[in-house]
Amino acid sequence: MSSDGPLQPREEYLAVAGARLFVRQTGRGLPLLVVHGGPDFDHAYLLPELDHLATVFRLICYDQRGRGRSSAGVSAEDVTLDSEIDDLDAVRRHLAVETVAILGHSWGCLLALEYTARHAHRVSHLILLNPAPASHADLMHFRAARASDDAEDGMRMQAIAASQAYASGDIATEAEYYRIHFRHAFGRVNALECIVSRLRMHFTPDDIVKARVIEERLYAQTWRRPDYDVVPALRDVHVPTLVVHGDRDLVPVACARRIAEAIPAARFELLEDCGHFSYLERPHDVRRAIEALVAQTGDR
Repeated sequence: MSSDGPLQPREEYLAVAGARLFVRQTGRGLPLLVVHGGPDFDHAYLLPELDHLATVFRLICYDQRGRGRSSAGVSAEDVTLDSEIDDLDAVRRHLAVETVAILGHSWGCLLALEYTARHAHRVSHLILLNPAPASHADLMHFRAARASDDAEDGMRMQAIAASQAYASGDIATEAEYYRIHFRHAFGRVNALECIVSRLRMHFTPDDIVKARVIEERLYAQTWRRPDYDVVPALRDVHVPTLVVHGDRDLVPVACARRIAEAIPAARFELLEDCGHFSYLERPHDVRRAIEALVAQTGDR
């Protein structure tokens, strides 16, 4: 393989107003911009599985402002939904392309939807893997389902979250929290420790505390608003779209279907025996579905 082969990552920092965004590119072909979830994580939990797409796409991952390797010099109070959307577009401009395919996972799907609702002319394809709820009402549905299924887990997580170690960003304590949070997040693949080990690879305890504040700010601007609902704006989005969800996802299937049904050019794919991390649990099915979406539009 040559030095510029498809699996040789190119890492850099992109200067934007008030931050330096860590950007990682791999491969060649149609630009595919990855939007990670959390929103208090970075993109590390998506690798190396998504790198397999770099054999046919130009895969671009970045850490969102204030998280992971984009944390330095950022104040949590400066992060808003608007700054998130502006940063996503700044990465797109940095790639020197008019349009880009966007792949979101979990909360990253919400950011991808908000961006596409405002800048659909900049999005060639939209890929939503295991989308988070897209409205306050869907969030309530999600929380009610979890509360009834995992009451004991909820109590254990509350106890951990109330500890001083957790409040200070202790990495081991937070890992225990997420072992509980995600222990029912998988279908037939047992990948809990794999995911938990990746969540804070590029975080210090102070970074973790900051990322939590950012998460709360973004929740306040979206999910926690009783009138929040991005779905109605999607009815005017005519972008080829793929929505992939697992039948054993933590997020109810109905929430993902509602997104797919709102977008005129969307296709919904439900994977059996699959949880919240479809790219890891069913990598071949996810890649097949993504390649089929792009091939149908003749843009590969």
